[in-house]
Amino acid sequence: MARWCYRHRLVVLLLWVGTVFGVGFAGTGAGTDYANVFSLPDTDSKRAYDLMDKAFPERAGDTDTVVWKVDEGSVDDDSVRSRIEPALAEIGRMAGVGDVTSPYDDGDLAGGGAGVSRDGTIAYAQVTFTEQANAVPKDLLADVIDTAQGAERDGLQVELGGQAIARDQEASQGTSEAVGILAAAVVLFLAFGSLFAMLLPIVVAVAAVGTGLMATSLLSHTTNIPDVAPLLGSLIGLGVGIDYALFIVTRHRRGILRGMKPEEAAVSALDTSGRAVLFAGGTVCIALAGMLVMNLRFLDGVVIATSLTVVLSVLAAVTLLPALLGVLGPRVLSRRERRRLAATGPAPESASGLAARWSAYVQRRPRSTAVLALVVMLVLAIPVLSIRLGTSDQGNHRDTTTTRQAYDLLAEGFGPGFNGPLQVVVDGTDAKGLVARIEATEGVAQVAAVPPTNGVTVIQVVPTTSPQAEETDRLIDRLRDDVIPASGAEAHVGGVTAVSKDFASVTGERLPYFIATIIALGFLLLLVAFRSLVVPLTAALMNLVAAAASFGVLVAIFQWGWGTELLGIGKEGPIAAFLPVIMLSLLFGLSMDYQVFLVSRMHEEWVHTKDNARAVRVGLAETSRVINCAALIMMCVFSAFVLSGELEAAMAGIGLAAAVALDAFILRTALVPAAMHLLGKANWWLPAGLERRLPHLAVEPREEPSPVPHPAGPASVVHGFVRTADGEPLADVEVTLLSRGGRELDRVTSLADGSYIVAVPGPGPYLLATSASPPYLSHARQVVVEEGPLAYDVELAGVTEGEVDVVN
Repeated sequence: MARWCYRHRLVVLLLWVGTVFGVGFAGTGAGTDYANVFSLPDTDSKRAYDLMDKAFPERAGDTDTVVWKVDEGSVDDDSVRSRIEPALAEIGRMAGVGDVTSPYDDGDLAGGGAGVSRDGTIAYAQVTFTEQANAVPKDLLADVIDTAQGAERDGLQVELGGQAIARDQEASQGTSEAVGILAAAVVLFLAFGSLFAMLLPIVVAVAAVGTGLMATSLLSHTTNIPDVAPLLGSLIGLGVGIDYALFIVTRHRRGILRGMKPEEAAVSALDTSGRAVLFAGGTVCIALAGMLVMNLRFLDGVVIATSLTVVLSVLAAVTLLPALLGVLGPRVLSRRERRRLAATGPAPESASGLAARWSAYVQRRPRSTAVLALVVMLVLAIPVLSIRLGTSDQGNHRDTTTTRQAYDLLAEGFGPGFNGPLQVVVDGTDAKGLVARIEATEGVAQVAAVPPTNGVTVIQVVPTTSPQAEETDRLIDRLRDDVIPASGAEAHVGGVTAVSKDFASVTGERLPYFIATIIALGFLLLLVAFRSLVVPLTAALMNLVAAAASFGVLVAIFQWGWGTELLGIGKEGPIAAFLPVIMLSLLFGLSMDYQVFLVSRMHEEWVHTKDNARAVRVGLAETSRVINCAALIMMCVFSAFVLSGELEAAMAGIGLAAAVALDAFILRTALVPAAMHLLGKANWWLPAGLERRLPHLAVEPREEPSPVPHPAGPASVVHGFVRTADGEPLADVEVTLLSRGGRELDRVTSLADGSYIVAVPGPGPYLLATSASPPYLSHARQVVVEEGPLAYDVELAGVTEGEVDVVN
């Protein structure tokens, strides 16, 4: 498939352009119909909702609130009414506004009344739109806000709250995505040094995410998708899309630098890193689909949006990317790399620089490295012990937003529980006894029974505490467990606050089973991939440590409030109940991705040398740079979602950025290799009986390019001596002859006088590599064999401190 896409690149590009624009036009024309459905089967709030639906089958549009406060006097003063009443009347005449209920409708408000605080300084009116919040036009929302706040003057504050108004407060769509993409572009340019190579992952990710978001908006008309789903979908899609393309482009560039033609390099990259991308994308989708077993309807739409963008990211990486590689050809390399390739010929990669020095350090001090990394992770995990799941509301918005100001004014004038009243829904018309018991219950501020409708009575209960307070949760439990059973009535506690509590409770109860499922799945996949019991067991433990530490960071910031206002993301509160499931799903997929990328290179070296120390050192030195680059890109993309204006998206962005940073920079580059050094050969132990029964899974096979064709001619040899810089002969040095694509052709060991001789299949260019024991560095150079034997002497330099002896 990679070869077909490469050769038919114009067809592939036209198909992708047509798909992106076609789905985009369809999605734009159809609009969106997102719906936050928190209804949970077999919960008390769901039974209350069903009774409410029976009593009020026809639902009106979204109801929002206009709140005003005076610094002096009363809201009933003529100077206040003369400004507020005309504004409310103008709002009521707007197309799309169904009704406006004002406290002035009852005439004189002296002494307070419905919609007025006891001290007479705060009042509110309710604006009912003809549509639900997601369907109210933003132009109408802007007109309502401007008209209401146009009544302000010195000493008179006007604010607006509600679900529809909150939509107008959102940051413009695309801001966070644009910032994340720009930051990722900088990292990619620093990594590749080539403008075209930098653009490849960006183009692939944007095409996949754009298509996914438009397709999600179309699907919102056929199924319930929450409004946070597209944000999470773009967050995850951009991260994995750029990373998947990064892995493939890196392998493609490496193939060209080794002397392969661009087409063969692209085919080889897709056959190796492309398989890893398919594996990683599949594991992410499996983990995301695992959310469905939790039976939470709110998460169904999240699964659809996120899985769709991941699938499209994988599809773009294995189809669109080869086509783009075909368009660029050798220009995927920088000009300097192309000049060097033309001047000196291809050469195998060797690990050097910081990655090599760090790998050598971990090998020398594995115990201290492991202890330090583990202590850091455990300290960061401490806050997770106090995690509290819930849902955010407008009280968590930034204090500069009108929704947060309206929330605070209502709490000030009518009590903190006014923003989240409970609805006790009674199946019957006789509720006097229950009302009396509720009034006498601790934690209740106000109780009001609505006249029965269709045999159902609704009792509005205003708590004395805010919707997110733990005391409110205890009040709900008290009503359900004690008050309602004692009254003998058939009643259920509902309302937004009760639904949020039930959602958090159900999520918390089912979360351990979800964690066990994805950890077990990861263990089995790694067991098959690496034929080892210890490697997958280590990975499972590391995933748990990473999850705990990342949630600890999340709790400290968003629940404890360490820096929320500084970051401009609102007020502290409980952690969104759906977030642990989302984070664990993606963390599982990314951890599997990084683990496979790291350990597969170690496993390859282990199979070749049976030297665990060398295998771990070489694997870390050669892969840590790409892993860290990929993690840095994801951190940029995820962190940028703080700018989205959505508290849930900011939580997800910072939580995932922390998870990726801890996983890549501490676990995969420190704790995992240090632990593998300490475990030694036990890393690769597998019972013989299990070895025979396990299927073989080629996640990322060794690169086996097609041999470069040589001119017709007789076989020959390359011979010479291996010496030190002082001319001393070196014995027992491994000399390997490789094709330009990296395929091993012959391998010998130098004799006591340093002499060697390797067989050559025919005239042509080859790579001659020597692998020596410390204190000598390995050596690799291109040699060109003509019609006869070639004499070539090798001089090995000594290893300086911090260098790693690696020949790939």
